[in-house]
Amino acid sequence: MNLVENNKSELTVNAETEELEKVLDFISDYLSEQGCSMAMEMRISVACEEIFVNIAHYAYKKISPDLHGNARISLSMDETGENIQIMFRDKGIAYNPLEKSDPDVSLSAEDRDIGGLGIFMVKKSMDSVLYEREGDENVLVLVKNLRNK
Repeated sequence: MNLVENNKSELTVNAETEELEKVLDFISDYLSEQGCSMAMEMRISVACEEIFVNIAHYAYKKISPDLHGNARISLSMDETGENIQIMFRDKGIAYNPLEKSDPDVSLSAEDRDIGGLGIFMVKKSMDSVLYEREGDENVLVLVKNLRNK
């Protein structure tokens, strides 16, 4: 993935749900520095929480229940200075969440298949969601224009 990454900030944490608050604080601090509105910050934080929790629950545990690994989160602005790029990297099992078909939200919760609603919400709340397997890493990038409502 070739992204222009201006004003980049990076955090590496254990891929464990106990690290979620640290991840969300890191993202919140960065968004505040960029002058992001509170409403936009909330949308981005909810999407990032979904992605990080999925990494914590599945990336390494699907290989072995006792396996622990890291998640690396980097935040940057694109060349226009209007789009934030949130990149999640892990060395867990190869998994492209964008390949899963979107759930049929017209069905009741009881009639829908389990799973897929979180990534569906992420795709709907971001301007772009990209995935690539780079060597032994999953790379998922969320892109959101901070100037649009």
